[in-house]
Amino acid sequence: MAAAVLLAALLFGPWWADSSGTAGAPVYSAASIANSAAAIAGYYAADTFISIYGTNLSTVVRAIGPSDISGGLLPTALGGVHVLINGIPADMWYVSPTLVNALVPSLLAPGAATLQVVSNGLAGPAVPIQLGATAPAFFQIDATTVLATHLDGSLVSPSSPARAGEWIVLWTTGMGPTVPAAIPNQVAQVAAPLASPIQIFLNGAPVSRSNIDYAGAVVGYAGLFQINLLLPDDVASNPEIRVATADQISPPGRFLPVR
Repeated sequence: MAAAVLLAALLFGPWWADSSGTAGAPVYSAASIANSAAAIAGYYAADTFISIYGTNLSTVVRAIGPSDISGGLLPTALGGVHVLINGIPADMWYVSPTLVNALVPSLLAPGAATLQVVSNGLAGPAVPIQLGATAPAFFQIDATTVLATHLDGSLVSPSSPARAGEWIVLWTTGMGPTVPAAIPNQVAQVAAPLASPIQIFLNGAPVSRSNIDYAGAVVGYAGLFQINLLLPDDVASNPEIRVATADQISPPGRFLPVR
């Protein structure tokens, strides 16, 4: 499925990253930690993918693979690296000397927290971060285009745009709790809808909630949410698209290819 391939690229980071590394403790700061989908610092919540940029983060380049997942359980260490948030191990997705991608533990509550990277026994600084109740963000295929798929799994793109009146699937992170709740360190076993309603905006105008067939967890994944959306018959070409939870709205300047 195109979405899965592209999601892997977004989460695992650049395969061509430098793998040399140098001895020493990990170096990073609160300002060098970003929401992986939105590429914005300081925009996190439980069950949100984060990217940590720095140096000495790892001595290897390593992405999560099928052998790292056993019985639906995700690894909390990868290549000798783990990330602690309030002392709780995050699920690990990618490590390299300059980039680590991890999933904020689903059991963490909103509020002040500390994050620390430990690489092969060497601990980096415990830096302060702030967790929101949600941090909704679309995954993207480039700096301004959101990741969406047609119902056949093919990518919505400028060369294969969505059409008015079409059902599409949007892919997000940071959407908040589901029912049933996410089980820590496990991929979703069932299609669990979000606990609270969401709102989609196209060019600033709200789309009827009746146009949303499902919004919730994706079976076989963790931290990934899908939204099944019926595009209105009067949708404009290439609209700005945003998603709002009860307390937060995704960043502006993201567009959906529509013709």
